[in-house]
Amino acid sequence: MTLRKLFVVIMIIASVVSIVFFIPWSNIFDKLTPLSATIQEELDNNEAFEGIIVYISQDGEAFTYASGYHNRAKEIPAKTDALFKIASITKLYVAVATTKLIDEGILSLEDTLADLLPKFKDNIEHSDEITLKQLIMHRSGIPNYTDHNFDWAAPPYSNEACLSLVLDMPSDFKPDKKYAYSNTNYLLLGMIMNEALGYNYMDYIDSEILTPLKLDNTSHLLEDIDIDQLMSGYVKGYEPDIKQNNFRSPAGSMIATAEDVGVFIRALNDGSLLSDSEQDIFSNVYVYSHTGFLPGYQSIARYDKETDTVIILFGNTSEGSKWNEIEVLFNRIKRILKSEKK
Repeated sequence: MTLRKLFVVIMIIASVVSIVFFIPWSNIFDKLTPLSATIQEELDNNEAFEGIIVYISQDGEAFTYASGYHNRAKEIPAKTDALFKIASITKLYVAVATTKLIDEGILSLEDTLADLLPKFKDNIEHSDEITLKQLIMHRSGIPNYTDHNFDWAAPPYSNEACLSLVLDMPSDFKPDKKYAYSNTNYLLLGMIMNEALGYNYMDYIDSEILTPLKLDNTSHLLEDIDIDQLMSGYVKGYEPDIKQNNFRSPAGSMIATAEDVGVFIRALNDGSLLSDSEQDIFSNVYVYSHTGFLPGYQSIARYDKETDTVIILFGNTSEGSKWNEIEVLFNRIKRILKSEKK
């Protein structure tokens, strides 16, 4: 065999290996699999999650669907009104609360981290340059604490313990030079609000967001809820239910029903949650939809302006950091809704 032929064979083998290992097979499966006639059928046919909950608000009506298991071991069917760990969707509530404090004049977008939390000014690089605005927008350059020896099986119990994982580390980049999603930003926002308010920021979220919207099925921490109402969480390849895993952080510890999250997302997007001045602030610093991920829990909360539709999707199974399956399911749900409109 000539060197040229050998090279051709190697390239063919490399191409086959690349196809097998790197093509997003879930996307291909999506394209080759016909849509179900209804959303309920689509959920029942899905094999990526042990349990699924979907909330849809459209044309003045709201519908909630469930499929699979609320608790696999006890064979309890999924419940439309189950509680769910919404993970980083929590950041929307924190961003709204911060916006309201800015509008009240209690905080300012240009306040620096060194001024807001002076006890950490010598432990966080560029603290005298990092602004509140940069924290909200994930442009601070502060390392993400969940990327540094964070124990997902036994998470640190306090904000300070979480923050300690990245104190005295060099910044990932200089403030405002680029965007990098970091849970540390929102951990710090919670701590900043505590200092500015003189009481727990969670109480502020209760009074300014949850109570006005009558979100009675939204809580901040695992210990605040009836654990039996919480949907079980599963990691592929690991048998036990991990819903007792207690993740505590302003970056992602809230628990809610799909309906409560849907009501919040609609209020955030239709202008009823924020005043005009608050809207001006929020629209320049953060997004109006979000996703969430914790071991055993994946979630999407989105609003489609064109169709005035809110879709909340909860799936209680994860596989490492694999995310694609829930986006595929979300997009299939959107396509079914579109087909029903015709």
